[in-house]
Amino acid sequence: MSPPACTSAPVFDQDFRDRLDTLFQWRRDVRHFRRDPVPEAVLDHLLAVTCATPSVGLSQPWRFMRIDAPERREAVRQEFMLRNAEALAARSATDNTAYARLKLAGLEDAPHHIAVFCDPDPAQGRGLGRMTMPETVQWSAVMAIHGFWLAAQAHNVGLGWVSILDPAHMNPLLDADPHWQFMAYLCVGYPEEEHSTPELERRGWEQRSGDRHRWILR
Repeated sequence: MSPPACTSAPVFDQDFRDRLDTLFQWRRDVRHFRRDPVPEAVLDHLLAVTCATPSVGLSQPWRFMRIDAPERREAVRQEFMLRNAEALAARSATDNTAYARLKLAGLEDAPHHIAVFCDPDPAQGRGLGRMTMPETVQWSAVMAIHGFWLAAQAHNVGLGWVSILDPAHMNPLLDADPHWQFMAYLCVGYPEEEHSTPELERRGWEQRSGDRHRWILR
């Protein structure tokens, strides 16, 4: 059977490019959420758009899991609290004070929690492109997370990536396939406020480096 005929590719004009630049500039790691839920139709659309993300060998290794059960959310919150206390104790006295002031998760207020896993050896894709760089499977899952993040921002939905969790504990906590690799725990909802600069920058934790805007030439 012949493949379907190609349709004409869209033309992205300067207005679209300017708006896309704005989307990238305003994509933030959100910690402060309103509690009203995002409509189910919007959440489903975000997932559908995300599944257009490119992946090595067309393997689509990402697995998005909605965490709705209160007891599972509480288990994740307790895991975060424990790991955050460990991180706090490991820092110097000066750094400890600054770290303690940071709000590092929106677990209490975000109306939606989404865990993202990666199938590290999916049958789909038949191994194409993974022999010398098998980690491209995980990279594909990270690209899907970023795609979800941008799609959410385009709908004025905020997303916060909670990374202060022990991956070894997350599969049993969430009753996930033990073969899957935990990648991310995402808080999703409408942000309480919008900012064009990252919260860590506003709080004086770190500043963007202008050196990252330059090509490395060899």
